[in-house]
Amino acid sequence: MEGTISPLCIRSSSSLCYFSSNVSLDSHRSLGFTLVDSLRPTNLVSLRTGNRRLFIAPARGSLRTPTLTAEEVKDVPMPKIDKSGRLSSPRAARELALVTLYAACLEGSDPIRLFEKRINARREPGYEFDKTSLLEYNHMSFGGPPVKTETSEEEDELVRHDENESKIEAEVLSAPPKLVYSKLVLRFAKKLLAAVADKWDSHVVIIEKISPPDWKSAPAGRILEFSILHLAMSEMAVLETRHPIVINEAVDLAKRFCDGSAPRIINGCLRTFVKDRSAAATPTPQALKLKQEVSV
Repeated sequence: MEGTISPLCIRSSSSLCYFSSNVSLDSHRSLGFTLVDSLRPTNLVSLRTGNRRLFIAPARGSLRTPTLTAEEVKDVPMPKIDKSGRLSSPRAARELALVTLYAACLEGSDPIRLFEKRINARREPGYEFDKTSLLEYNHMSFGGPPVKTETSEEEDELVRHDENESKIEAEVLSAPPKLVYSKLVLRFAKKLLAAVADKWDSHVVIIEKISPPDWKSAPAGRILEFSILHLAMSEMAVLETRHPIVINEAVDLAKRFCDGSAPRIINGCLRTFVKDRSAAATPTPQALKLKQEVSV
């Protein structure tokens, strides 16, 4: 892959399905370089998670079980901040790499160049980033079952809380990366994108085999899911990160940014990928016998 990333494609039995420059950006609203809105369904006001929490009062409809209380919604771990006041966790690097790869797929551009373009972009005159928002930003927030509220006041409070988180998230993800992420995170994110570029063509073929038919039949609607698969597979194959860590991170990203059964499917696809890699790396009895004969 030179110059630009080849269009993310899934070879179906009938034809090659592409989505890159052929995908209308009008249908994927952008926020800065990050295309934050594109990562979110638009059926609710909140941009916080892929699997949206629905704020439902008891009188307005039935609820799935188990239900969560208002306090449980807010009881989530916060991201790791370094001494300079920047995000420094590996999760932050994977999130940044995912957002960049997703944008590159939409544009049909090289993810490394897009990453560097965003890193080196000049700030608009008068722009100021409030670093205190990083203390409130939570990139470990996931979706979950609907939240049960007892009163309309409690419901309104939860809606305001969710809208505030959405505002903070939009501000953080669209801010200049050097103000948000530590140097370690930026280096790791770039390594992830380089690994994706290195393994792109071979992993497209593998993804065709391990992904479900309905994803392959409508790939333009699964750009984000395929991006998560590419990132995870490349991290395991190139950076050699232990597969339990990578799979857990990929599933968490899917919980955060995707809908429905995507986390479960991505988990299954990656476990199949690991199993096939292990099988390919294990020599057969015939190969071992031949090796012994050659050594003798």
